[in-house]
Amino acid sequence: MNKNILITGAANGIGLASSYAFAEAGYNLALTDLDGERVKAVAQKIGSQACSVEIDVRNRQSIERAFAKAIEVLGHIDVVHANAGVSSMIPAVDLTEEDWDFNFDVNAKGVFLTNQIAVQHFLQKKIAGVIVNTASLAGKVGAPLLAHYSASKFAVLGWTQALAREHAKDNIRVNAVCPGFVKTPMQDREVIWEAKLLGQTPEEVRQSYIDQTPLGRLETPEDVAEVVVFLASDAARFMTGQGINVTGGVYMG
Repeated sequence: MNKNILITGAANGIGLASSYAFAEAGYNLALTDLDGERVKAVAQKIGSQACSVEIDVRNRQSIERAFAKAIEVLGHIDVVHANAGVSSMIPAVDLTEEDWDFNFDVNAKGVFLTNQIAVQHFLQKKIAGVIVNTASLAGKVGAPLLAHYSASKFAVLGWTQALAREHAKDNIRVNAVCPGFVKTPMQDREVIWEAKLLGQTPEEVRQSYIDQTPLGRLETPEDVAEVVVFLASDAARFMTGQGINVTGGVYMG
């Protein structure tokens, strides 16, 4: 029987790469994103094994509706990739409550709500489900100019570990990936912000990312997506509560 996956933030970056990787692996997909039109186009490109739903991961009712639609189409969900995320780049001393709340509402609260609804579904249907959360290198090491983002991603890792411990007895596995300097639309925005804050060019900022990476190149979304597929697979059946570094060696702890 083919497995079914729900992915949040599926229209761009890591979520988009994850969508294609899971389709290639034979999964049926429920692709969700705040940009409903863009994620619909992704689902149409993948074909009949994919459906799309607009979602706002800051809102429980929106997530519940997305799960209900996915279950209506696919029958059940086996795997959830909670990937939706945002960032902004501001010195910690200048952070506003709005900056803080926006990052936490999407990155931390969004993961909490998506995971909780997923686990409720797994328990109700007696499914040995799998959750893979997208955390970050910044969830392992605090990142200057990204203090609020780092804090939200540290929260994702703490939540991932606690949820994994609580539901191991139910044969539900919960892991996270921690990407490094990934070439995504989010990074395209960040290099412009960082260049302005540091008085550098975007090209100099991007080169600094490469210089910090022992494997000597920027990370691609596909580098992360293939690890997500592995964590969802039976090959990772004895892994839970992990925050897997996918950083090209930037962080080895």
